[in-house]
Amino acid sequence: MPRHTMVMDGDWRQEVRAEVVERVLAAMADACGMPEPSPAWWVTFRVIDKGSWGSRGGVLSVLSLLESGVFTEEKAEAVRAALGA
Repeated sequence: MPRHTMVMDGDWRQEVRAEVVERVLAAMADACGMPEPSPAWWVTFRVIDKGSWGSRGGVLSVLSLLESGVFTEEKAEAVRAALGA
């Protein structure tokens, strides 16, 4: 079950990338009701340029998604709290 994680350019040191990948795999396992990720799963971590795929020419922010209905209100509040927004 491959997954692609695409992020805007930033301070993505190897240890930060590894933590993101571990969290993505853990979330996938949780969503599948599994205690841990399958060793057959992998995540491709890609840094994309500002204005490229998915951003429609502008920078996307998770904050703009909080009011879109993508997140439950509980999750949106948790994101706001974590970001101090």
